[in-house]
Amino acid sequence: MATQQTQTAARLMMSPAVLLLLAWMLIPLSMTLYFSFQRYNLLMPGMEYFTGLDNYRYFFANPNFWAALTNTLVLVGGVLAITLIGGTLLALLLDQPIFGQGIVRLLVIAPFFVMPTVSALVWKNMMMHPVNGLFSFIARVFGVQPLDWFGQVPMLSIILIVSWQWLPFATLIILTALQSLDEEQKEAAGMDGAGPLSLFFYIILPHLARAITVVMLIQTIFLLSIFAEIFVTTAGGPGVATTNLTFLIYIQSLLQFDVGLASAGGIVAVILANIVALFLLRIVGRNLDA
Repeated sequence: MATQQTQTAARLMMSPAVLLLLAWMLIPLSMTLYFSFQRYNLLMPGMEYFTGLDNYRYFFANPNFWAALTNTLVLVGGVLAITLIGGTLLALLLDQPIFGQGIVRLLVIAPFFVMPTVSALVWKNMMMHPVNGLFSFIARVFGVQPLDWFGQVPMLSIILIVSWQWLPFATLIILTALQSLDEEQKEAAGMDGAGPLSLFFYIILPHLARAITVVMLIQTIFLLSIFAEIFVTTAGGPGVATTNLTFLIYIQSLLQFDVGLASAGGIVAVILANIVALFLLRIVGRNLDA
């Protein structure tokens, strides 16, 4: 009886916070869903009317939609590949007893605390600038023609910038999992004649599977909504070479002032993010059950 009363009191005390969180999520989502069925342009106040699914048809008919969807998938896939491989290698390195280990770990996680806009400006003006950037200076030292990163390989430039920001996150999660590996397993494998590659592929990598899938899940959800790096560096260009779904919605809402069409795009983006999240959650759940 006392336990039931305690649980009821706990639910009552938590309910205001839960209701606030629900309102914080559901009210904007409901308004976005409502406007997605309206012909609502900020340049034509007072001329709103119900259009049904027209906004969704116009959004899918946009010639830039499929390019934006492809760019979104390429961006997410490229960043995941770099951060997962780089994070695993860095975690293996940081797990070794090296001089100044604490300082090295601090330097590795430092990029994660830099604001996306700031890091994008640093990369644009100090690293990838075709004239004054560090990469251009290095290219000239070796007698190579400097590369115009944002003009010639814009998507690769965005992938590198975003990967630099998310690499510390992947490294920390994987390093934490790596440190939980029983040393006796590695010693036993070494005594059985397992070399470094066999030790990595048959002992370490299976142990890191759960951590890697968690990194994939969290990063994918955030990477689907990358905006600041694109806005600061390429503004979606050249053409639509770096325009992802988030930036396409921004163009329609704040540059074309078409709230209805942008809301339809927002709903499509939410559905896409949920499909990806459910797919990854199934993979995570399968690994957790293994």
